[in-house]
Amino acid sequence: EWDERAEKNKYAGVFHFHFWRFGEWVDIVIDDRLPTKNGKLIFCHSKSRNEFWSALLEKAYAKLYGDYESLNDGRSADALVDFTGGVAEKLVLTRLDLNDTKIEDQLFYKLKESCDNSALMNCNIECQKTEVGKELPNGLILGHGYNITKVLESKVEKKLQGAVGNNTLLMVRLANPWGIKEWNGPWSDDSPEWSKINKSEWEKMGLKFEQEGEFWMSFQDFMNTFTNIDICHFVNTSIISIKKTWSEAMFHGEWTVSGRNGGNDFNSATFLSNPQFVFDINGQNDRVMVSLELNTIGFQIMKVEENRKYRVHIVGEKVFASEYSKSRSVFGIMILPKGRYVVVPTTTSSDELGPFMLRLYTGSSSGARELTMECPSNGCPCAANFVLVSTVTIESCSELEIPPKSKVKTMDPYVKIICEGEKVQSIVVNNEKNPKFGTKATFYRKKVDQPIIVEVWNCNTLVDDYIAEARIEENGNESGISKELQLFGRKKEAAMEKPGKMKIHICSSNDLQYL
Repeated sequence: EWDERAEKNKYAGVFHFHFWRFGEWVDIVIDDRLPTKNGKLIFCHSKSRNEFWSALLEKAYAKLYGDYESLNDGRSADALVDFTGGVAEKLVLTRLDLNDTKIEDQLFYKLKESCDNSALMNCNIECQKTEVGKELPNGLILGHGYNITKVLESKVEKKLQGAVGNNTLLMVRLANPWGIKEWNGPWSDDSPEWSKINKSEWEKMGLKFEQEGEFWMSFQDFMNTFTNIDICHFVNTSIISIKKTWSEAMFHGEWTVSGRNGGNDFNSATFLSNPQFVFDINGQNDRVMVSLELNTIGFQIMKVEENRKYRVHIVGEKVFASEYSKSRSVFGIMILPKGRYVVVPTTTSSDELGPFMLRLYTGSSSGARELTMECPSNGCPCAANFVLVSTVTIESCSELEIPPKSKVKTMDPYVKIICEGEKVQSIVVNNEKNPKFGTKATFYRKKVDQPIIVEVWNCNTLVDDYIAEARIEENGNESGISKELQLFGRKKEAAMEKPGKMKIHICSSNDLQYL
């Protein structure tokens, strides 16, 4: 857009570039002197001799890292994050069992969804440094990056299936940014596949070229050829948007000698000394994306009690673990059901130190926050102090019956756990007289002689029906005890047995930092 005539007098040879680094945009200022040899640019350049934006961008990027040589290594996903502020995902195809059709399908639809959401994707064939630039018999270059510009699932019309030889085509379109060498296998520019039907029919199916240097491959050939795929996701966090939006939570932290740092062994005594970040899934289930940046890193996610407010001291149910690698970022995406979770970012061992940035994306606000306190403060010395911590798990109910006065005919039960004024509610289990809940809650208690009440309710459209309640009289110990409890009525019917049983597990400790 630079107008030489209009801006010639104001031009000072100064350029500003913004790069996204560790959660913020960094301004890099450079001059217009570019390295050349024999009158030609040495490094990045355009086909057009009067176009210099790419060389200027490269110079600014080299300044960010210290020198040009530092740009030789690394993954393209990290560079794309620096340019855009997106989220990096790195796939190593050699680690996937692509003989498993389920995994193959998952990979195809992952790439298709990423492409449909305008993610930037790049792939390459890994090789030794001495082999970078070597041309393979199939026309591709070792170590060079190829952009994925389209991932297509195309249904072939019945009248064309005989000629095409299939009723569905899974295809990947790529572009060579180097612009000189292309794939020469099946579906390459002059291959016999294109001659089976005319060009207009292919274009109706979506198999068309939109820019110079593009070529098509079947998904099977793509998987058998490339070894690495880098994806830069653009996460839509706009408040108003016609596309799917995400809620973002971003945290900065550090693993230090005196601070939180416990290594990655989930069952070790030090694991829970790592930083902990709690978040909620509020719908029936939700897709969650987690990105952890810097160091030799990874993260693990635990399902915890519905009312967890303080740091976890006994490991819970592990629901996700990322791979651990010496990489600038580690990415994970998962579907989690409703509930509360804790994500634990870690290094591979407890003697590795350094800063980190954690980004968490959920479909709705997750209330994500770092857990820093070990347990509640006992506060004013003149007030009653907490003396016991108890974790209650409501495992299941059986033989439930709809109350006689109810206006509904279906049993859709849920439970409320009540302890010293605090309530925790389970999910609703639809159309089930023998529901399984698995709902956990932790309570810090002052009045240990008072029972924990668990009410059973039936979910209705207007007013829910109270069914019965169980009373947990025993506190158990640190190892925990399991009990099957009879259900009773409440108030005037408190001594009256009601139909149904409840299985629970309770463990307690006088050490408030135990559970």
